[in-house]
Amino acid sequence: MGTMDESGLCVSECSRCPALVDSRSRIVNGTGPEDADMLFVGEGPGAQEDSEGEPFVGRSGSVLDDGLRSVGLLREDVRITNCVRCRPPENRDPTTEELENCRGYLEREIDLLDPEIIVTLGKVPSEHLLGRSVAVTKEAGSIEEVRIDGTPRRVLLCVHPAATLYDRSQEDTFTETLERAASLAGVGGGDGGSGQTRLDGF
Repeated sequence: MGTMDESGLCVSECSRCPALVDSRSRIVNGTGPEDADMLFVGEGPGAQEDSEGEPFVGRSGSVLDDGLRSVGLLREDVRITNCVRCRPPENRDPTTEELENCRGYLEREIDLLDPEIIVTLGKVPSEHLLGRSVAVTKEAGSIEEVRIDGTPRRVLLCVHPAATLYDRSQEDTFTETLERAASLAGVGGGDGGSGQTRLDGF
């Protein structure tokens, strides 16, 4: 049903979700180092990601890139992937079944990467990895330890980069969460100290 490449990180062929096979032009795999300390997980590819074959390009990608830069990181320093690797039609949310069909690929990527911290970008990936409903705007910046494929992982909840485009008040939340992620992963130019105290109220 699905084939992965030699690295085990990239899906080369998959036909598990008929609707997604019909709507995608390609499978969009994660990008970034195969030993990154920080893994960002989004929902699924949109039109631009589907066309370019990379997650978080376009407007959301620019916001994410700017946010990373502000905490002393570059896109090349982190791994970015999605819950589903094929674009849902009309950019609708992936269904529960589609998320489950792609879950094994995500778990394998997490297992091979073994990141210090997993950052979920938005509601769908947060709920998918935590297995419960999440109020992302209220819970952004909080960390939960969850078992993913049997291994305890630290998951940091973050608002979706696009949320900052529609709601400017989310910008600080987004940046503070990235500061916290960099500090937890021990990467980036910021010491994370200033972010830490501001996040105590979360």
